Amino acid sequence: MSPGGRPGGFVPECSPKGSPLDYKRSRIKQYHKESQALRTETTINDTRDFGIGRLLHNLPALRRMGFAANRRLLEVERVSHDCALGEEAFQDLQHPRQRAGQRVPALRFADPQVQALLHALLMFVFLPQGFTNKELRQVFAVLLGKHSGEIMPGCMSYELCRLRVHGLIERIPKSHRYRLTSLGLRTAMFYTRVYSRVLRPGLAILPTHDEKASAAPLHRTFQAAEKAVHSWCDNAKIAA
Repeated sequence: MSPGGRPGGFVPECSPKGSPLDYKRSRIKQYHKESQALRTETTINDTRDFGIGRLLHNLPALRRMGFAANRRLLEVERVSHDCALGEEAFQDLQHPRQRAGQRVPALRFADPQVQALLHALLMFVFLPQGFTNKELRQVFAVLLGKHSGEIMPGCMSYELCRLRVHGLIERIPKSHRYRLTSLGLRTAMFYTRVYSRVLRPGLAILPTHDEKASAAPLHRTFQAAEKAVHSWCDNAKIAA
């Protein structure tokens, strides 16, 4: 089965030959058809990958599964392209919350544990069944440089509670599995991308004596701003 679709007004980066995304024996690929439109195509080679039988009467369920996978991929690509958080939403995550009289800690930006937690969540974006405590714990431990046995299930349950109270994940009904909410996906993308692509590289080149880094526009701008502040302080007869 191979449902295809053409999203209007959005063309993410992908190679002309397609950029496949595999799940067990099924695959989603994207390619530019006739250099004019993006085609997103889900191919299900084994229906049992999704707990669906192989008889013909299962075709409607397979179509729904395929098109849902297409839409999910496009949704993630849209958020990835523009994952900015509003000021109110961002500030809300920096403060603890109360749940049934219990204080739930904030999800502070640049906190190493929070960064690892949100990185781990992104590993499960495309899984249709979501993720469990154990599955998230294994990835979370690796990102912290630990073995999964070093993080107890109770500790992971605490992190899951924190994510749920802040609205970043939700429990799948009648199961012990979880999935990202729209806010969770946008937050995870924003936190990890800004930290990895803006904050860390930017801070790395400021206090440096490396010639290449010193020639970077950001380094020169920072030096000019620092010089202007010192000059103002000197003129105002204030010690810098």
